[in-house]
Amino acid sequence: MVTLSQLALFSAASLLLIFTPGPDIIYVMTRGIAQGRRAALAAAAGFGLGNFAHTFFAVVGLSALIKSSATAFACVKYAGAAYLFYIGIKLLRSGAALVPEGSAGDLACRTIFRQSILANIMNPKVALFFLAFFPQFIEFGRGQVALQMLILGSTFVVLTLLGFGLVALCSGEIGRWLNRSATGGARVGQLAGCVLMGLGLKLAWPERW
Repeated sequence: MVTLSQLALFSAASLLLIFTPGPDIIYVMTRGIAQGRRAALAAAAGFGLGNFAHTFFAVVGLSALIKSSATAFACVKYAGAAYLFYIGIKLLRSGAALVPEGSAGDLACRTIFRQSILANIMNPKVALFFLAFFPQFIEFGRGQVALQMLILGSTFVVLTLLGFGLVALCSGEIGRWLNRSATGGARVGQLAGCVLMGLGLKLAWPERW
């Protein structure tokens, strides 16, 4: 099992990493500024819960397979980059406005939630992060390595949900202020699309950024 000191150290290190600027937190901020608090919270939930998949991948060794196979890594990387680029194009063309209340808003949030989970799962760097980061906090002498990884993975998911949720609320307020006019909302949506397209390119060709 995981000790309290082990869990505390892992939580502190995780919080520092969660709030470090990266594609995932930028994605949540972009959604919030372009489409408001509800959209940002949906994106935060998707990215947070997507980490359950990466925990599972790490436990069963799929992350190790991606790390050992350049072809597998490249396939997942370019698929994830293309998906982010696709989402960016959709935002750029639609000039997305704030997510409304009611059934239409619920449908939009569910779409954003699914897109965020997929964007997280299709980022091979997150898989490799789990494979490299988690073993630093595993006490192999205690045994039950898979159980320890599941506990740490669940802790990371909760911390990500809390951290990204805070970012979503703040960026959503900024989005509400910027979207007061129809023209401003359209421009913010177009800018958000460009940011997501840029994240896709950065994921595909990190050496050029």
